[in-house]
Amino acid sequence: MTRKNSTFYFAERPQGLIVPGKTFKLVESDAPTADDLEDGQVLVEVIYLSVDPGMRSVLYDSRSYVPALALGEKMKGNGIARVLASKSAKAKEGDLVTALTGWTEVAIVGENELQVINLPEGANVTDALGAAGNTGITAYIGLKHIGQPKAGETVVVSGAAGATGIIVGQIAKIHGCRVVGIAGSDDKCRLLVDELGFDVALNYKSPAFREELAKATPKYIDVYWDNVGGEILDECLARAAVHSRFVICGSISIYNSLGAAENKGIRNLIQVLMQRIRMEGFIVFDYRDDYPEARQALGKWLVEGKIKRKETIVKGGIGVVDSTFNDLFAGKNVGKLMVEVKPLQEAH
Repeated sequence: MTRKNSTFYFAERPQGLIVPGKTFKLVESDAPTADDLEDGQVLVEVIYLSVDPGMRSVLYDSRSYVPALALGEKMKGNGIARVLASKSAKAKEGDLVTALTGWTEVAIVGENELQVINLPEGANVTDALGAAGNTGITAYIGLKHIGQPKAGETVVVSGAAGATGIIVGQIAKIHGCRVVGIAGSDDKCRLLVDELGFDVALNYKSPAFREELAKATPKYIDVYWDNVGGEILDECLARAAVHSRFVICGSISIYNSLGAAENKGIRNLIQVLMQRIRMEGFIVFDYRDDYPEARQALGKWLVEGKIKRKETIVKGGIGVVDSTFNDLFAGKNVGKLMVEVKPLQEAH
């Protein structure tokens, strides 16, 4: 019997949040097979799909670090998958890999689009997407090259309870820094302090946020890791120390309104001059040579307990991916957000 395969295709460019069942069209077709493989290709079945804020930018027809998706294309996405068949020396049947599978159940991927998962004993397979995967690698490399935290400095992280922010804060603590997290609920703030070792956590929705930020940064901000953009970035510019480093990694607050007239400029940009701030946009793909170093360090810290993972895994199969995507912008996730496409024990 021919195996079936469900895939999300980009159907309508959204204005604001995506609309489940409308922005993407879920199409069932015959799954690709080993007979369809060409040299250098691998057939995989998807187990977990990564759900990331930056994926929203490919739905907007703009100049970005990832080419915009054309209507009718398969939605882009990274996942954990098991190899079903291979015509590549890089991976063999049965291997678990991270791969650019897109939003689908079964895919053919090129050998340059996958990485065989090799985690230390004691790690979880989902760490290959989260704490020891691109999420953790982003935190490690951005701090290494731009943030450059030093013992005793104050590091502030926005989106601190999200996938990258959680790891950034914990790595900063390993470096001996005082870490202030900014999140969107009191529960997330308690988690950051009580479970993950942040020194202070602030709810940006508090009416007194500006005063609370000032109190939490009496010696000003040496390193600011920005996952959010907008008003929080503005407030942190006002608290910047001389020669501080601002790592601009994400702008989740405006992804759903890119190009809209209501997007306002930064009021405190003058502080970049006044405080001699190094403020740099950061895309992890520019530092691929550092990936092995980052994976090794992150894996070691995980098994030593110096970094704790936090994951939100949504079950329900491929059909829930589009509705889960909006959870990012509603702040429903803690840590890395993934969809379980197929239980690991059922993959074959």
